[in-house]
Amino acid sequence: MIINSAKKVLEIEAKAIKRLLKSIDKNFIKAVDLILSCKGRVIVTGVGKSGIVGKKISATLSSTGTPSLFLDPAGAIHGDLGMVLESDVILAISNSGETDEINKLLPFFRKNDNKIIAFTGNKNSTLARKSDVVIDVHVEKEACSLGLAPTASTTATLAMGDALAVALLDKKGFKRKDFARLHPGGTLGKRLTLKVEDVMRTGNDIPCICEVVNVMEAIKEITAKKQGFTSVTDKKGKLTGIITDGDLRRGIQRNVDFNHKRAKEIMTLNPKTIEKEKFVVEAIEKMEKNSITSLIIVDRQRKPIGIVHLHDLLGRGEFKIK
Repeated sequence: MIINSAKKVLEIEAKAIKRLLKSIDKNFIKAVDLILSCKGRVIVTGVGKSGIVGKKISATLSSTGTPSLFLDPAGAIHGDLGMVLESDVILAISNSGETDEINKLLPFFRKNDNKIIAFTGNKNSTLARKSDVVIDVHVEKEACSLGLAPTASTTATLAMGDALAVALLDKKGFKRKDFARLHPGGTLGKRLTLKVEDVMRTGNDIPCICEVVNVMEAIKEITAKKQGFTSVTDKKGKLTGIITDGDLRRGIQRNVDFNHKRAKEIMTLNPKTIEKEKFVVEAIEKMEKNSITSLIIVDRQRKPIGIVHLHDLLGRGEFKIK
């Protein structure tokens, strides 16, 4: 009973979001263009559950490079309208389109020369008729078994807000560095602003051998440093290769006699490296792209100056992705 009820809710809400694909049309493009041409901010307004959703949409817009404020309609008619500038665009949210508190604000917005974008489930409503752009967020039914509590409708509205925010982000060319600038605190901020040099292991923690030594020395170094690999350099200290646990296993499968092999004979050439100035998140992406767990940090002469392991980035509490 409980499981079936929960699954039914998710199915209804999933269908409600999928139905929104039909609303990504010329009106959606108009909404994006209105906001892009706006010299001010996006003022989001809504009442009740729509207001809660509106606050989240406003927060998402702001965090992705589109300045936004939430305006409580109740407070607006008692003086908070003073925060609305002529250069602002209004995003009004009302499933019915007949929310009295919002519709009372429309004459002011019009007189203030604000453009109005409506998120509504009723294209024939007062809000829709008095808006410049109407985005249809209509749902066939609420997920509530009584058909009363805003459930599927608020989920659909929230999803449409995310679609709008991301479309604006992409159109503006909002980059990772811009996101980092707006998220300096917490775990997310650390992931985006920390550089490789802040977390890399240096000095004696770097597994390293010369390419002319016997493979047995490489095995000793890998065992001692416990990183699962060792970097390999030439006599001048320049990085030439890497020997990993995998290289050793493959050698054993081929019956290679390590006692009579030098490191350069079994090493993998041109190992993946990264500069110390790169961001930690770039190191993670490089590891994921190449299906590896470690990177060697080199200087301009290609000499190893540090290493970073995926565990250093994801395993410690201060860096762990949540």
